[in-house]
Amino acid sequence: MSTVNTITEQLTRAGQAIEHDSFAIIDAEAGPHGYTGAQWPIVRRMIHANADFEFNGLTDFHPDAVAAGIGAMLRGGTPVVADVEMICSGLSRPRLKHFGMATHQFISDPDVIAQAQAEDSTRAVQAMRKAHRLGLLDGAIIGIGNAPTALIELVRLIREEGVRPALVVGMPVGFVSAAESKDLMAGVAGVPWIVIRGRKGGSTLVVAALHALLSLAEAQQKGGTAA
Repeated sequence: MSTVNTITEQLTRAGQAIEHDSFAIIDAEAGPHGYTGAQWPIVRRMIHANADFEFNGLTDFHPDAVAAGIGAMLRGGTPVVADVEMICSGLSRPRLKHFGMATHQFISDPDVIAQAQAEDSTRAVQAMRKAHRLGLLDGAIIGIGNAPTALIELVRLIREEGVRPALVVGMPVGFVSAAESKDLMAGVAGVPWIVIRGRKGGSTLVVAALHALLSLAEAQQKGGTAA
């Protein structure tokens, strides 16, 4: 059996070698951490995405987050609902296709913009509401990397309207309500989540976390362990 994943790895031996060497450097330099063996590959890939070791400590996991994310991917056909197009563009199409997954985002839809203007809210809020109306949130993997108001609205939908995503990767970056929105998400017990505490975050980190989960899912599918 191959020692690397065939779908979620770099496509060339040279690319694989660079990525694996980078992971080895991160493992050596990160120092001690309290993450489980399943959680660390996600944090490590996030560090790899922007060379910031502070994510060793800032990243927080619901106890069921990794298992829930892998399970949703292995079921096949699980939608990924994002707050912005950048996440959809950053995710590898071959990796998603392997699990029959498709991405969705509504931030620039004309009806979303019109409703946000009518209600004096944000497009991110209305985009989450549209995803809910379309029946896309229940059982989905939700990735939020840009808009704190999207995460705040998602928490409201979970608490008040019974929405049940499979996993929420909540990592909005910013200075207004970013840290607070992630603290709100982390206070939800009934839905698994991965968050970055504080102001740091971004769509790149959501993509990194989801790519790590895709790698873990493929490794489990093959009966092995991810690199």
